[in-house]
Amino acid sequence: RQDYADAHGIQVARRLSGGGTIYADLGGWMFTFIRQDDSESIQFRQYTQPIVDALRALDVPAGFNGRNDLLIDGRKFSGNAQYKLTGSTVHHGTLMFDVDIGQMVAATSVADEKIISKSIRSVRERVTNISEHLKEPMDAEAFKRHLIGFVVGEDGARYEPTDEDRAEIARFAREKLATWEWRYGMNPKFSIERAGRFAGGRIGFRLDVKKGLIAAAAMNGDFFAGEKADQLADALVGCRYERQAVRERLLEKGFDGVIYGIGIDDIAATIAD
Repeated sequence: RQDYADAHGIQVARRLSGGGTIYADLGGWMFTFIRQDDSESIQFRQYTQPIVDALRALDVPAGFNGRNDLLIDGRKFSGNAQYKLTGSTVHHGTLMFDVDIGQMVAATSVADEKIISKSIRSVRERVTNISEHLKEPMDAEAFKRHLIGFVVGEDGARYEPTDEDRAEIARFAREKLATWEWRYGMNPKFSIERAGRFAGGRIGFRLDVKKGLIAAAAMNGDFFAGEKADQLADALVGCRYERQAVRERLLEKGFDGVIYGIGIDDIAATIAD
């Protein structure tokens, strides 16, 4: 939910490995293994086994489920993904240590309080935080130190990024990872139906979205339409599929007030979170 993320200062990012949405806050960690590997196969166990072993050393009964999830007592605490670079494998995963599950659900669920409330209960049955299973209390920083010490060892080599490294990372983030084209414009084509009810009646939209842009739109509802209202859906074509962009497009095209009792902000919020 972009609206929730914006309101709560949650940054939206897109990772190179693809996959579904994940939520991260200061109560969790992410880990990455980069290994020289010319094979084309995707192998998860050799990278997730050290994580499981580190948890078992704390008497936490961690285990595997399928290919890329890690569980404690049947509940997920880690998801993993991989991608290939030239001659290398990059494996990364999440670790839910003490994540705010309520906020995680609110940030990734549809904007309906009843659905969110039900989702929180459902998610709590399927996921868990590592901290809930520790025999001795430990904060997130202490857990990180344990994990690194267990996997790398006391004599493991450590690499400190140079100023040049940091500058290159910042450049790559600025020129690619932080751009709208990367975060939203690479999404696969999809269709979506959205509807809302306001003082002026019900309004609904069916949208085809391709590479983050509205490719086709149709509008329906039981509202009272003014002049130009029949042109509103067509005006959305080519617009970025995000609330502020929709709002600006409709203002620019002069659609403010063309539907009685349903304002541009209402329309934009209906179309995109």
